[in-house]
Amino acid sequence: MSRTRVYRNGVLEAENFPVEQISDYLDDPAVTVWLDFCEPTEKDLAAITEELGLHPLAVEDAVHEHQRPKLDRYDTHAFLTAYAAVLDPATGDLLTSEVAAFITAHALVTVRKDDNFDILAVLDRWDTSPDLAKSGTGFLVHGLLDYIVDGHFEVVQSLDEQIEALEDLVFEDRPKDADLQRRSFQLRKSLVKVRRVVLPMREAVNAIMRRDLHIVDDAMQPYFQDVYDHVLRAMEWTESLRDLVTTIRETQLNLQSNRMNNIMKKVTSWAAIIAIPTAVTGFYGQNVPYPGFQTIAGFWTSSGIIVVLSAILYLAFKRRDWL
Repeated sequence: MSRTRVYRNGVLEAENFPVEQISDYLDDPAVTVWLDFCEPTEKDLAAITEELGLHPLAVEDAVHEHQRPKLDRYDTHAFLTAYAAVLDPATGDLLTSEVAAFITAHALVTVRKDDNFDILAVLDRWDTSPDLAKSGTGFLVHGLLDYIVDGHFEVVQSLDEQIEALEDLVFEDRPKDADLQRRSFQLRKSLVKVRRVVLPMREAVNAIMRRDLHIVDDAMQPYFQDVYDHVLRAMEWTESLRDLVTTIRETQLNLQSNRMNNIMKKVTSWAAIIAIPTAVTGFYGQNVPYPGFQTIAGFWTSSGIIVVLSAILYLAFKRRDWL
């Protein structure tokens, strides 16, 4: 599966033409070409490898999955790897989709590792800013990065909302500890994944903005700076949320400990009260004569001692908030 586009002097001239026709456009310096592959093999990329002078190592990284987000520089092109991310609000699972891009002076080749990457959303960003298309490859790269980074920002924002909801559950009168633990673990796991794809983007976007690469011209510089600011905000937000999830987990454990202490305090107090009648009846159950032995007075005396001492203990524990 492949998509193609060609811009001439910033104007969209043709799209969805055969890959074999790309070489017809590359000789014109006024032309910028975009080519997109979905789940290609090295044989699929062989048609453009020689034409664009792609490095074999970059082609190998473009085909294989689980690359680190990065920007590699070669003699004839730059190679970008990044991840789009989407959060499932029901489960808290983070879904990522890997994309690679070959960036040359007059061409951008995107390689999607699966069809979950919404390339149509990238096309919409390009189509909504046709006045910037004169910037050539820099314009195309900005639309791609802007979509990816905005997705990161939306994921972090969604995680923030999920964590706020988790905070409310922690302080419920009867919290479901098992559900809280499962949810907090899942959110922390998603935050770790987000951190892996967000943090390297700072270095990648900063490298693309370097003047010696000649990818970003003066017209696109403010737009790339805006993307870079979003990367920094998402990165800082991710770090703060990770600390917040840890704090929520610690708070949950502290609340559990406090509840357990209160329960143990109440159980111990009631055990002390129950020990009074046990001790008194045990004393009066001796098989030896004592004052009131086998008389009604002895019964009322033992009953009175039980009631009075139990009441005294109850009031003493109640005053100390042990009951």
